[in-house]
Amino acid sequence: MTIRKAVLPVAGFGTRVLPATKAIPKELLPVVDRPALQYVVDEAMEAGIEHIVFVTGRGKSAIEDYFDLAFELETNLGSKASKADILAEVQKTRIPAGGASFTRQQEALGLGHAIWCARDIIGDEPFAILLPDVIVKAETSCLAQMVEAYNRVGGNIIAVDPVPEERVSSYGVIAPKGERDGRLIEMSAMVEKPPREEAPSNLAITGRYILQPEIFGLLDDLGAGAGGEIQLTDSMARLMEQQSFYAYEFEGAPYDCGSKLGYFEAVLAHALDHPEIAEGARDLIKARLS
Repeated sequence: MTIRKAVLPVAGFGTRVLPATKAIPKELLPVVDRPALQYVVDEAMEAGIEHIVFVTGRGKSAIEDYFDLAFELETNLGSKASKADILAEVQKTRIPAGGASFTRQQEALGLGHAIWCARDIIGDEPFAILLPDVIVKAETSCLAQMVEAYNRVGGNIIAVDPVPEERVSSYGVIAPKGERDGRLIEMSAMVEKPPREEAPSNLAITGRYILQPEIFGLLDDLGAGAGGEIQLTDSMARLMEQQSFYAYEFEGAPYDCGSKLGYFEAVLAHALDHPEIAEGARDLIKARLS
């Protein structure tokens, strides 16, 4: 079955980048000239996603406004011929009518609970999950690569990225099962932050998933796990006992915008590749390093 829907959990407080997120949703922090969340939505659209489910919380109404028609702004820009290019960029941010739903996660009960909140909108079909803290800079979007792999093998797919072995204890990694098929790796388990000497691989789980709808029933039955939250990985481990799971080592560079250093890296990488400011950005860096 085609992957038509995606869930974006955007209810988090953004505590790792406070106080910047005290009044602004972390997902709307700018990466050069657009919010971080715009890059994630663009990734989903490039992969053929037709409907995005935003799981929001209190204080996140600006996300819904951002992807809507901004009538006064667009009317004002449209009245000035010199602003035509800016108007075109603003209009690109709009999600087509009927292409998005917004549902509330009323309590901070974990990622698993956030995904469970989207169950009635997703229904009985496979779907994607994109964690909006992570921006992936790639020629072909990370999710598009995963969808292509899914169309070949089905099942459940997790995006992974190799990390230095000395840092593997900072990540959740996958345990391979059998031989690789190019970038696709059948997997037998997920291990959270293993000691370096016990790590089954250096392939870190990277915030992109394609899952079968049976995950919702498992989340429904699951009690609170680590930290008193409903953990998505706990239900994925149970689903792995029933269905095939694959890791996909995508082509691209991931940036964790949920941390201060990762956010800076994302801004720097996109500035150095931006057609309007790339040269100026390089000059600024050279000046600071000289």
